[in-house]
Amino acid sequence: MSIAMLLEGALPVGVSMWKLTQPWWEFVLRALLVYGFLLVLLRLTGKRQVGQLAPFDFVMLLVLSNAVQNSMNAGDNTVAGGFILVATLLAVNGVMSWLTWRSKRAETLLEGRPQILIHNGQLDEAMLASERITRHELMAAVRQAGVSDVADVRVAILETNGRINVIPLAPQSPAAP
Repeated sequence: MSIAMLLEGALPVGVSMWKLTQPWWEFVLRALLVYGFLLVLLRLTGKRQVGQLAPFDFVMLLVLSNAVQNSMNAGDNTVAGGFILVATLLAVNGVMSWLTWRSKRAETLLEGRPQILIHNGQLDEAMLASERITRHELMAAVRQAGVSDVADVRVAILETNGRINVIPLAPQSPAAP
């Protein structure tokens, strides 16, 4: 008699905790498909979604994770299935990280490019609209940089991670007597 058979009846959780209901490779395939699908959708929604989470954005991410759970595990709630999914997701995330580090083209495709929102005190309204950033969000970043007026900003850049970096204009030096 094997140890697995002994444990199956003796403990509330036994072999059933480890016995997959689907082949292992199906978990890997499902995780890759869901990861890719979410990556594309989140990339299409813009940088703001990732870097500056409003409460509704945070709730959306939580709901998304719950929504895709069954599509990844196919109703299998075993520990082994969870381990396979976690390992697959961490591995694909590591590959994506390595790929974006290695290839400028992959980095641009997957993460996008920084966008200039203010240049020499001139606000780019079209860029704000395309990135779905409100004036309030932009002004909060400007104030955080210690600047009170857009006219005093040399450049404000929406980075690929969703953060807005602000570089103020150099202060005018007083005229020499």
